[in-house]
Amino acid sequence: MITKSNKAKAIETLSRDKNDVGSPEVQVSILTARINEITNHLKSNKHDFMAQRGLMQMVGKRKKLLKYLEKTNFTTYKNTVNKLGLRK
Repeated sequence: MITKSNKAKAIETLSRDKNDVGSPEVQVSILTARINEITNHLKSNKHDFMAQRGLMQMVGKRKKLLKYLEKTNFTTYKNTVNKLGLRK
């Protein structure tokens, strides 16, 4: 589970203004933080299949958000991918 401080850091990196928590780039940032935490959890708990399923759902959701962002605003998409260190 992502902590409040980690979530605040994720929001802070890509938010448009101080109240922005719903834009696609912020959602991708939060999902990336959660994906990283669950990935670390699964390294030590290989048989946690519910966490593995949740991870796959989050990866799919992030993929859809990135696809939408790429289609609507390509420069923001490139900035998001570069700041988060994602492969695309």
